[in-house]
Amino acid sequence: MGKLLIVGTVAFDAIETPFGKTDKILGGAGTFIGLAASQFDVDAAIVSVVGNDFPDSYIKLLKDHDIETAAIEVVKDGKTFFWSGRYHNDLNSRDTLETQLNVLADFQPKVPDAYKDAEVVMLGNLHPDVQLQVLDQMSKKPRLAILDTMNFWMDNTPEQLDEVIARVDVITINDEEARQLSGEYSLVRAAEKIHQMGPAYVVIKKGEHGALLFHKGEIFFAPALPLKEIFDPTGAGDTFAGGFAGHLAATGNYSFENMKNAVIHGSNLASFCVEKFGTKRIEFLERDQVNERLRQFKALTQFDITLA
Repeated sequence: MGKLLIVGTVAFDAIETPFGKTDKILGGAGTFIGLAASQFDVDAAIVSVVGNDFPDSYIKLLKDHDIETAAIEVVKDGKTFFWSGRYHNDLNSRDTLETQLNVLADFQPKVPDAYKDAEVVMLGNLHPDVQLQVLDQMSKKPRLAILDTMNFWMDNTPEQLDEVIARVDVITINDEEARQLSGEYSLVRAAEKIHQMGPAYVVIKKGEHGALLFHKGEIFFAPALPLKEIFDPTGAGDTFAGGFAGHLAATGNYSFENMKNAVIHGSNLASFCVEKFGTKRIEFLERDQVNERLRQFKALTQFDITLA
């Protein structure tokens, strides 16, 4: 069983899409990553922070998925991070209505002793200083350090972000962020530039158009599974990251060939995430459902061709 350390928000979301809206529900990058990774045979822990307004039932949910929660700090008299957003009709763009950092503003991560030797570290989207603190607390260099980040940190903390990027093996960002980070419009050129910053592997997510994996001039593409219904894309990228990291931690194989499989597993789990609001769909996933959709992915991408 591989050991996976997850660093990311455990939070509240309030979401509005063309198909409905929610009050405060469970969200956060760490939550989605953890629930997705729990589909694999991994020993996973989440490092995060919440306020005492965070329901015990949500902590129990994570524990019921065999996720270690002891490193989720509960701040007495504190309030949990909260984000509210409204998606446009295409579900590819959204407006942030409200962001309350609350306890996240002063978060100092504390990696549990039992996970300081984790083979895989998944750095969810957080302030680069927090991500650096986690890497500094590891007792040995992880076999694989994976970074997820966003354009907000590119705009506001570019030097710290560059420092994190230089220390990780894999970076996962979307196409817009890859272009901003690299200054290149072509995603192939963008990946080349980002490789030069440190990561040996670059994963560029394209939402409903799939994901690209780059490594030393090699490219792999995984499509997104066409779905009849999409309710809420919140957390889909984090779910992808959790599936990606979970598969690699479970197999202990960090080759380019196995990363192709990891991309498929991540895309597969993300396809479930968008079918209901928040975490509701991935909370109750069963193995046979996951496997059936993997078969659909295989049928979607596999073909025989005769070359003249």
